[in-house]
Amino acid sequence: MPAPKRRQSNGLWVALVVAVLVLAAARWVAAHPVLGALILILIAGIAVTAGVVRFRGRLPRKRRPLAMTDPHRMGPAEFEHFLADLCVRDGCRNVQVVGGANDHGADVLYVDPHGRRGMIQAKRYAPGNSVGNEHVQIVNGTYRDAHGAAHAAIVTTSHFTQAAQAYAKRVGIRLLDDARLDKWVRGYAHAAPWN
Repeated sequence: MPAPKRRQSNGLWVALVVAVLVLAAARWVAAHPVLGALILILIAGIAVTAGVVRFRGRLPRKRRPLAMTDPHRMGPAEFEHFLADLCVRDGCRNVQVVGGANDHGADVLYVDPHGRRGMIQAKRYAPGNSVGNEHVQIVNGTYRDAHGAAHAAIVTTSHFTQAAQAYAKRVGIRLLDDARLDKWVRGYAHAAPWN
């Protein structure tokens, strides 16, 4: 039981030293108000900067955009490689383009920056064509068992039907339409399929 008393007495000494320092600082600021105000502003600025740096990882970050290319002008295979390049740019590892016959709904497989395996199905569609619910069902039926992925997304150059959006929300499949794809391409981290 001596250890807790020692900790308690150390805490009292620290509190006493802090109180003396605060009192001395307050007296000094009262004696030198202009200089004291400038020092307080400087300390506040340092504290705000430190807070921003500390929590920056929790704020949406913008990464380096890829060379401006138009996904609407790509062929399906080129679009799959483009999505793989986005994954690599944003810190994914083990990125593989696997689309083709017997791909079980996967076009790109990767390990995301958080260490989780993910899967993307690429749908390079014309703007007027929408991705339907059947594609969400295929991805939902294969991404865990066939590919061992923790999460999956469908990325399109078009948009999704309401039925596809509702089902994807229910089963946890991420959908990236043309607008969100554009944000991901421009480097906004929150638009990536794993976020």
